[in-house]
Amino acid sequence: MFNFEQFSHFWVYLAASPLLGLTLTLCAYLAAQWVYARCGFSPLANPVAIAIAIIAIVLVVSGMSYQRYFAGAQFVHFLLGPATVALAVPLARQVPRLRRNLVPLACALVSGSVTAIVSAVGVTAMLGASPELVRSIAPKSATTPIAMAVSEHLGGVPALTAVLVILTGICGAVTAKFLFNAMRIESHAARGLALGVASHGIGTARAFQVSAEMGAYAGLGMGLNGVLTALIAPWLVPLLLGWMGK
Repeated sequence: MFNFEQFSHFWVYLAASPLLGLTLTLCAYLAAQWVYARCGFSPLANPVAIAIAIIAIVLVVSGMSYQRYFAGAQFVHFLLGPATVALAVPLARQVPRLRRNLVPLACALVSGSVTAIVSAVGVTAMLGASPELVRSIAPKSATTPIAMAVSEHLGGVPALTAVLVILTGICGAVTAKFLFNAMRIESHAARGLALGVASHGIGTARAFQVSAEMGAYAGLGMGLNGVLTALIAPWLVPLLLGWMGK
């Protein structure tokens, strides 16, 4: 039977330590995964979006500051680096296929990266967004650390860019399956590369849930798109803004 007094003592102890952020993150993710499984692993029940919503609600209701939460959650944040590097393992198993499809992959990568930047800048500029907002959204399809660095270099707001990157990843992971089916794209390689280029890590995580092949190509797309965005965005974005009179 639930003992409220014991839970209160446990909560007081947990709230006074950095373990609170870590515990909250893990519990939110497990709850999101449970909902995801109960929904038949539908992309509409994206566990990242659900976990973010749970954590945001808890922080607002409890009055906990983000800085206090992150003091514990930084342990999970630290593991993002090793997890990203680990993507090289399934990618290495696809090296023979990558070599055979080098030219199509390169063309798809450049097209996807340039399209992501041009469409973001074009749409936001035409809707009357400020130049600062346009510069913040331009690198939205790159992985978060690279996107924030590019945004800062362009004169955008890195914190806003981080939010837009996460939203981009969630939207890509949620809608990709329906878009691929509508366009009758069946190849796991094509699906994976598109997810990695357009939706970075969140899209890559979704790709790995489908197959190792799709995940490997998504990891390739995510990594190379990050590098390409860092190379072309600093000169392409000012060129587009100048052409639009911004």
